[in-house]
Amino acid sequence: MLHYGHVDIGKTKLLDCIRRTIVQEGEAGGITQQIGATYIPAENIRERTKELKADAKLDVPSLLVIDTQSFRRNLAGNFRTTTIESINLLRMRNTEFIVALNKVDRLYGWKTCRNAPIGKAMKQQSKDVQLEFDHRVTQIITQFKEQGLNTELYNKNKDRGETYSIVPTSAISGEGIPEMLLLLIQWAQKTMIEKLTYSSEIQCTVLEVKVIEGLGTTIDVVLVNGVLHEGDEIVGPIHTTIRSLLTPHPMKELRVKGQYIHYKEIKAAQGIKITAQNLEHAVAGTSLYVVGPDDDMEEIKESVMYDMRNVMSRIDKSGEGVYVQASTLGSLEALLEFLKTPADPIVLGVDVIEGIVKIGTPICIPQRDFTDIGRISSIEINHKPADYAKKGQKVAIKITGSNAEEQQKMPGRHFEMEDELVSHISRNSIDVLKANYQDELTNEEWKLVVQLKRLFKIQ
Repeated sequence: MLHYGHVDIGKTKLLDCIRRTIVQEGEAGGITQQIGATYIPAENIRERTKELKADAKLDVPSLLVIDTQSFRRNLAGNFRTTTIESINLLRMRNTEFIVALNKVDRLYGWKTCRNAPIGKAMKQQSKDVQLEFDHRVTQIITQFKEQGLNTELYNKNKDRGETYSIVPTSAISGEGIPEMLLLLIQWAQKTMIEKLTYSSEIQCTVLEVKVIEGLGTTIDVVLVNGVLHEGDEIVGPIHTTIRSLLTPHPMKELRVKGQYIHYKEIKAAQGIKITAQNLEHAVAGTSLYVVGPDDDMEEIKESVMYDMRNVMSRIDKSGEGVYVQASTLGSLEALLEFLKTPADPIVLGVDVIEGIVKIGTPICIPQRDFTDIGRISSIEINHKPADYAKKGQKVAIKITGSNAEEQQKMPGRHFEMEDELVSHISRNSIDVLKANYQDELTNEEWKLVVQLKRLFKIQ
């Protein structure tokens, strides 16, 4: 599980609440400076979710949580710049996610219900607190719609394939943590069975390189698949032999110095501290490979350098432009994507010829080889915001790219004003319509769905 979001929004504090640690207080300015990892065993998850009576639904052995550092600070507004960047990063990788709506305890008049499910805690609040809560949630849902995303409170979300769940939480007093953990586990078990299946092929990435007193230069890695052993010959930008494999105790943070557990071998998935000689030139963000007796060393070295060459090939070395510095290759890659991506959305005046236009609708242009240009993030009718528009109405729409490729699309270059904009439906979206909106669509609208199904050659 990747733990990602805006600076000072409470990411590490949420983990502290789950682990019952105080890592966040020891960080410079209370802000995460390095990437960390925490192993949360199944028994701890069951303990935190026992009030929800969901023990039988938990099949995974544990959670491995990666706590990320934030790389931009913007104090203006509720929906902050790095929040948007976090969303775009997840979209670029087609990553499923839930939203932890943190700091619910900041609501004026909030009655603390320490570590309780948020549903139980909300029943203890006054009418005024509940109204303020509903108002703020509505604002957040609207802001997500402006980014082309449909969101809903987790207990009202009946369409988790198309709509992302919001879980209100407090990192200070623990409300909502049970639902957040349970939702993460259940969603992973439902949608990521293949990705969660263990593979014996080594998949290991360097998170951090650091000097530890008494251990020398070490590397923190996340082992996603396979088994590492003491004495394994490993190759990355470095070439060395593993001297020792260390992990913090369960529910403790990898990046914080403390008592380590020593292993002869470790099976994935786990965050691990490796000690060895010649680790000074290891590079955070690169892969580590274990050399087997029959492996071709030159082939492995070529694989190791691929990621680094791929990123470096996109950097202009002429001396003109923006200087980019990052602590990992992954961060560098993300920064390069954002620097080359235009931020301005597409704003168009349109006539609704058929069907219903809704916020969040993915738009493509069939005349231009079915080019995807983004999702509708806002609609205006007579200069007033609207959630949808029907056949025959003239409206203004804003289209925001969901990934780097869509964000490059521009009217006049990639499409013309005379081109027809069409909702890019899929087999999944048709199934969602049938399951949840069968009676809400008219016969004419269902005929349009059939036409679009033929257009996109959906079986």
